Amino acid sequence: MSIDNPDTVFQVVVNDEGQYSIWFADRELPSGWTAEGPNGSKKQCLDYIEKVWTDMRPRSVRERMAA
Repeated sequence: MSIDNPDTVFQVVVNDEGQYSIWFADRELPSGWTAEGPNGSKKQCLDYIEKVWTDMRPRSVRERMAA
């Protein structure tokens, strides 16, 4: 399995700071991350992240600045 193999299936993951990434769909999630969004090709997952992750600041920074 390779990150650049077109047959590799990924899943979209997010941490408690609201930061997104992709992870191999057949592997256990790392501590602090949860699955969110689709499973699919690398491109499909990255396209999804591009649509939903519009503010790159960590959640704690956004909340502090809003206060």
